[in-house]
Amino acid sequence: MSELTVFDGKDFVRNLSTAPGVYRMYDAEDQVLYVGKANALRNRVASYFNQTAKSPRIQTMIAQIARMEVTVTRTEAEALILENELIKSLKPRYNVLLRDGKSYSYILVTNEDTPRIGSHRGPRTIKGQYFGPYPSGMAVRETLNIIQKIFKLRSCEDSVFRNRTRPCLQYQIGRCSAPCVDFIERAEYLESVRQATLLLEGRSDDLTDELTTRMQTASESLDFEAAARLRDLIGAIRSIQARQYVDGRAADLDVLSIAMVQASACVVLLAFRDGRNFGTRSFFPKTNGSESREEVLSAFIAQYYLENNPPKEIVVDGELEDCRVLEEALSQIADRKVAIRTNVRGERANYVEMTRKTAELALNTHRFSQMAQLARVKDLQSLLGLEKTPQRIECFDISHTMGEATVASCVVFDQQGAVRQQYRRFNITGIEPGDDYAAMHQALSRRFKRGMEENTVMPDVLLIDGGKGQIAQAYDVLRELEVPDVFVVGVSKGPERKAGEETLILPDHRELHPGAASPGLQFVQQVRDEAHRFAITGHRGKRQKARNSSTLEDIGGVGPRRRSALLKHFGGLGGLKAAGVEEIARVEGISANLAERIYATLHGIDTQ
Repeated sequence: MSELTVFDGKDFVRNLSTAPGVYRMYDAEDQVLYVGKANALRNRVASYFNQTAKSPRIQTMIAQIARMEVTVTRTEAEALILENELIKSLKPRYNVLLRDGKSYSYILVTNEDTPRIGSHRGPRTIKGQYFGPYPSGMAVRETLNIIQKIFKLRSCEDSVFRNRTRPCLQYQIGRCSAPCVDFIERAEYLESVRQATLLLEGRSDDLTDELTTRMQTASESLDFEAAARLRDLIGAIRSIQARQYVDGRAADLDVLSIAMVQASACVVLLAFRDGRNFGTRSFFPKTNGSESREEVLSAFIAQYYLENNPPKEIVVDGELEDCRVLEEALSQIADRKVAIRTNVRGERANYVEMTRKTAELALNTHRFSQMAQLARVKDLQSLLGLEKTPQRIECFDISHTMGEATVASCVVFDQQGAVRQQYRRFNITGIEPGDDYAAMHQALSRRFKRGMEENTVMPDVLLIDGGKGQIAQAYDVLRELEVPDVFVVGVSKGPERKAGEETLILPDHRELHPGAASPGLQFVQQVRDEAHRFAITGHRGKRQKARNSSTLEDIGGVGPRRRSALLKHFGGLGGLKAAGVEEIARVEGISANLAERIYATLHGIDTQ
């Protein structure tokens, strides 16, 4: 049977062309092992199956290949782009993966009649233009401060903007042009937005050239007031450009350095935009066993900049084998020339040295933190009497207020810490309010039923925040669904709910009291507290949403469509409560009589 599943790489290679493209390796369970690019597919794939000595990591990967697929592209740059799209979606076991626990910081200019500018982190669900990412929140705040001083764009939320009757403090201190009360013409405001986006795109020279031309035209037309305004605007932009220069001129560049110890890596990015230093940010890619600095750094550049707009120049600490291909691919994505420089002098060399030292320091700190985390997990293994160190720990918690808006949370930890992208929340329905046992049973059933159906990874250790009743629900679910090899541990709070006095309830009904000094218990507390935080955050959101909608649902004649129109028009329930009867009646579909009933209900006025 095993002979039938052996992959004949040499036979596969015979049918390949020498065109550029992407190849994918699969194991016997049809899971993707590796995604790679090639300038000549036949030559690159053949290199895996020749007699040349290979690293243990590559040998292990080749031994698992059950089949391969290829996709032909027109150029090697196209192959690089496709390769990284596949790596991002498939997350192959043996590829270097860019993994960052924090979401990136962006500046958002919304796509509205009167655009708003502000900071943004997380999924890009709001329509508009996103500028960044920025290395830190401080860099975002500094940039927003400059933009608002020069262009006076609004930063307030829509619910506030729609209900203003007079300018706010931002207008008084010269940071907003008060479009909320029409102190500025819409066309003039939109022009300010356009100019601000040019500056955010790093095109300050283009902007100042355009403004200079307009100033000269206004002056020639004897419109000296307009010319003076343009002169002041140009002066403000020039003062920003003069704050900091690299090599004597405004620069748009990133400096990258990498530090590696065995298979642990840290990449530090130092960003300059329009000559301003936005500071550094550290990344810790998942190397999946690779110990090659060049491979990890090339993978980082491809994955990071194919998702985030690259600057005009990227300075790299060390030579890159595929530098030319990366330049071509990034230039294609950015629709302009992107240069990658590996040998630099002068000020740039100083920045490379600075980022190199920063990377070394950050990696040492990270490795120490990882070792401490692993020590806690190892202690937990000893504490629970497990044969193997747990690779995946999940914890469930229930949150509600007097039975209202019950939410269950599931958080996931591995030996390196929280795996936030795998967290889940469960909205609990169809149970008696306040029945924590039923809520726990429903959440666990949904998680493990789906896990069995989709054959996803199961936890080695399942932590249940609660006593024997909640633990019994976990055993019932695991038994009903026939889920094997899950070690259930109950985490019961101490008599005074004091941290460090928790009781751990084991499957054999033994109760452990490790004490506050136990590293294993400290790890359990960390996971349990994270589950509690995640549950209560979801509960509060659900409760607020329910209260916002239920107040309107109680009003006869206000169905889903009218409710949506009201909340959208006033930017939420707060804005609706602040509105008068006449304003409510202006909403499409709301009559004067219905507006009076809405106003009365929201303000507790008896209409009888």
